[in-house]
Amino acid sequence: MTRVIVIGGGWSGCAAAIAATKAGAEVILLEKTDMLLGLGNVGGIMRNNGRYTAAEENIYLGGGELFQITDAVSRHTNVNFPGHKHASLYDVTKVEPRVRRLLNELEIDVRLMVRAVDVEKEENSIKGIILSDNKKIEGDVFIETTGSTGPMGNCLKYGNGCSMCILRCPSFGPRISISKRAGIEDILGQRGDESYGAFSGSCKLNKDSLSKEIQNKLNEKGVVVLPVPKEDVKLDKLDLKVCQQYALKEFAENVVILDTGHAKLMTPFYPLEKLRKIKGLENARYEDPYSGGKGNSVRYLSIAPRNNNMKVLGIDNLLCAGEKSGLFVGHTEAIVTGTLAGHNSVRLSLGMPLLELPRNIAIGDLIAYANERIKTKEGLKKRYTFAGSEYFERMKKQGLYTIDKEKIQKRIDRMNLLNIYNEKLL
Repeated sequence: MTRVIVIGGGWSGCAAAIAATKAGAEVILLEKTDMLLGLGNVGGIMRNNGRYTAAEENIYLGGGELFQITDAVSRHTNVNFPGHKHASLYDVTKVEPRVRRLLNELEIDVRLMVRAVDVEKEENSIKGIILSDNKKIEGDVFIETTGSTGPMGNCLKYGNGCSMCILRCPSFGPRISISKRAGIEDILGQRGDESYGAFSGSCKLNKDSLSKEIQNKLNEKGVVVLPVPKEDVKLDKLDLKVCQQYALKEFAENVVILDTGHAKLMTPFYPLEKLRKIKGLENARYEDPYSGGKGNSVRYLSIAPRNNNMKVLGIDNLLCAGEKSGLFVGHTEAIVTGTLAGHNSVRLSLGMPLLELPRNIAIGDLIAYANERIKTKEGLKKRYTFAGSEYFERMKKQGLYTIDKEKIQKRIDRMNLLNIYNEKLL
């Protein structure tokens, strides 16, 4: 049986592990912290704008398990907030245990608090992953989904220092780029001024620290929009955001808060004293990152060059997904790239042609378009998401955006791809 090693247990790593298992592989998933999902534990936004289309495409392709979980634990559905329609907000306090139970049911070997630090290579193939305790895990095919955030030194160099985020590098050690250890140079994303990286786009407030009126509105509607005092409106802060789909004027002139279990504050960081000037936030307190008053985690500092089938260029048996595979933003983007990488890991082990999704479906077009753009100077300054900014505009122009499930199913069926991820290859 083919053994697939997935390095990184975020949304893309979990999706890759599920897809590889369904295709017939023995799968070991390595995660350096004590929880799966990574940034998914403080995220929560699904199905907004073109993410609805992409989620349904992946479901009809046969990769619906994780979307079923986020749908099942959604606190609010069909939520509209500035620039975004029909969003679902999943409960970040409930989602990770559900995902972990699913992986256990599928008999995926999940190993937590296990950090990959190096590789053992033979010519252009990886033979094994070296762990921080010097143990080695051998495999046939490897999928890197380590993300692009951290270690602490990067947040200090390119941000405002360690902000004590959900990834907890001081506790569980720094992220290591496996592709770089294998000899492949990383690609670094840029900001508009050509400095590297970008701040994560939101913070979490303790909901109980907000006024009862705001708590009630959040619990009932899922969203609260509060005007920022004129003297504190700073439009230039929008350039810092990794999540360019939220880099709209409304997000500078207002504080936008979403209910994901915590109160999700849609800004990279916000000085606490200024935040507490806003009516209803007089007692506000940050939950993630703890230093949300001065900074946030810095991302897009470790992207691997790849083909559109998610295989890393230059290494015969390494694939990638999620933020490791491009300047992607969001859980949906992580899940769909992870699912493709997991499925293709088994194809690769069998010497089969790797699946490349066609560009007349949104997932295939995003993967290909982002890969084209990352090779250009201007493209390194952009972020690619189904939810907004440059790519969502392209989605609409290409006629790819729709919330009509029947239309999406016909699109997948017409490509002869219906339930392809459910095919057992081994």
